[in-house]
Amino acid sequence: MLIALFPGDGIGPEIVAQAKRVLDALAIPGLTYEDGLVGGAAYKAVGHPLPPETLETAKRADAILFGAVGDPDCDSLERHLRPEQAILGLRKELGLFSNLRPAKVFPELAHESALKPEVAGSIDLLIVRETNGDVYFGEKGFRTTADGLREGYDIMSYNEAEVRRIAHAGFQAARARRGKLCSVDKANVLETSQLWRDVVIEVSADYPDVALTHMYVDNAAMQLVRNPGQFDVIVTGNLFGDILSDQASMCVGSIGMLASATLNGSGQGLYEPIHGSAPDIAGQGKANPLATILSAAMMLRYSLNLPEQADRIETAVAKALANGARSPDLGGTMNTVEMGDAVLAVL
Repeated sequence: MLIALFPGDGIGPEIVAQAKRVLDALAIPGLTYEDGLVGGAAYKAVGHPLPPETLETAKRADAILFGAVGDPDCDSLERHLRPEQAILGLRKELGLFSNLRPAKVFPELAHESALKPEVAGSIDLLIVRETNGDVYFGEKGFRTTADGLREGYDIMSYNEAEVRRIAHAGFQAARARRGKLCSVDKANVLETSQLWRDVVIEVSADYPDVALTHMYVDNAAMQLVRNPGQFDVIVTGNLFGDILSDQASMCVGSIGMLASATLNGSGQGLYEPIHGSAPDIAGQGKANPLATILSAAMMLRYSLNLPEQADRIETAVAKALANGARSPDLGGTMNTVEMGDAVLAVL
């Protein structure tokens, strides 16, 4: 079993190092690693955010453990050379279309949420976000209008096959949880969303045991604050999913706690925390590694078929928090390595 380690930029190397320590502690037979450069680090080293050798490693790997990309030094580069193109390129080249972002409040952290503790405590949901289409991959550019004004455009589009496969992913996830799926769209104004809703309804015929509801994205954003406990699984497009999953992260108390998985049809996946590269704290030991450690647990469960080891990591994280482990984002003073130590101590 080969894991590609792509730490990337900012705090990426610090948090990936802690996740690897946890994986090593499990002593999983046959588990091997290969490192690769991505993002701004790759651009500075070889002139491209996703070098060919990194992509080749990714294609051979059973799973990718990814840190983060994003470097202010690269903000003025042409778009195709910016660090973020690494993650978009991996999604495209590996066909990674199904992004899973769980959001669940640890009881000890309910008071860290911007919501009332009794509201935050009800959060236990999974967002299934399509990640290989929508405005991120549609035709885009700049042009000049007939009256001489500069105009930017990004085309939102989905075909029915793209919607169908992510709908199946959503229904299957709901079937494995509490049997409720909410499809989020904007069908009242967008033709793309109308197709989305039509296809999701068609796919629902294959899952009579899953209760399907629909919600417009603006209402979904409000409901995540008002009554997040109503949601089990949310399935939505790339743009809406990007926004709602970040909102969900703050509802649970800290963006430093949320893991994610992005899978293709064969079960190969890219696993990463959702918090980004945080260049303002890079190298200071302030980063919370728990989201990356939890991403490693998702990797064991979804791509390597090692659910018992995944459970061990998740239980260890919960116990570390129950024992008082807190990084600065959680109101504590423990540094990145100390947070890793706290998980290892109970693993």
